[in-house]
Amino acid sequence: MTSRKNRVKNASRRGHLLHEVEAAGGGAVAGAVLGSIAGPPGAAAGAVMGGVAGALAESALEVESARQSASTRELDLELGVMGDELGAPDLEHLPARAGTPSAASSSATSGGAETPPAGPLKPHDE
Repeated sequence: MTSRKNRVKNASRRGHLLHEVEAAGGGAVAGAVLGSIAGPPGAAAGAVMGGVAGALAESALEVESARQSASTRELDLELGVMGDELGAPDLEHLPARAGTPSAASSSATSGGAETPPAGPLKPHDE
């Protein structure tokens, strides 16, 4: 079981490293393009600075994403989303106040035959 955990952990680290390399490469290209305004030395300096900035930004994003995922998992467990139940399992609805349900909720009225409170609608003149 321990070797499986180590393999998963190593795969996760490789994934993080791959993302950081991709971000560093993108930052290096952007930095080189912007630095090329100052000529070849500017392009080289821009590539280095852009690569470092891209790797740092990706690292910060990964840390924040991991923090949010942990927070979401914790909330899901608290709410019961991850288990077999959702929300309050022992919820009992309150009884009706008068002892009977309302006419609307029991479908006692048809809904269309009643006159509106403002009286019948007048025909529209064109």
